[in-house]
Amino acid sequence: MNAREEVLARIAAAHRAAPPANLSYEDISRDYQTTSDSETGELTDLLIDRLVDYRALVRQCSVDDLGATIAAALAERGASTVALPAGLDSSWTTNLSSDVLTDGPSIDDQLSVATLDGVDGVITGCTVAIAETGTLILDGSAGQGRRVITLIPDYHLCVVFRDQIVADVPQALARLAATRPLTMISGPSATSDIELNRVEGVHGPRTLEVIIVNRSA
Repeated sequence: MNAREEVLARIAAAHRAAPPANLSYEDISRDYQTTSDSETGELTDLLIDRLVDYRALVRQCSVDDLGATIAAALAERGASTVALPAGLDSSWTTNLSSDVLTDGPSIDDQLSVATLDGVDGVITGCTVAIAETGTLILDGSAGQGRRVITLIPDYHLCVVFRDQIVADVPQALARLAATRPLTMISGPSATSDIELNRVEGVHGPRTLEVIIVNRSA
């Protein structure tokens, strides 16, 4: 068999393995895994491992210490001005010494791109985090805000509660509304050029920091 024949044979095999073209939506197989036996601690450890591998910064704290932990993270960066989405829990920012700019819910109250480009960072919550892929998902709801506020600033501080961590993608999708504007974040923004040199901060924050919070502590 020459190279052409091998390629065509593989294409033919792929077509045979594919579902029939007239398969209805209701008949699509959904026998993929939708549950996990992993405990919350295991999922947290796996998420941290993935985030660190992606070069994100990670902290852990209790609910009572969240405000102080956020303030410490921003102080260590020397962040003097931060952006917040509308609806962010006010207790998260009571200890901040930084100037705070809130991105309002209406067009008249929204921060401009130029303003966002000038702040030192943004603080948000998230809807769900996927341990297996190290992915944080924001859906634009209160405390998460517009997609642009997490793409323009160079530093994104995201708060994740341990009960928001799931094992894999199917479990995450079960918690999401498909009609909402979903932003999926797997580590800081990064890409590579043709020589495979890593470049960070091209199409999003150069630095992602995640605070994982235990509600029961």
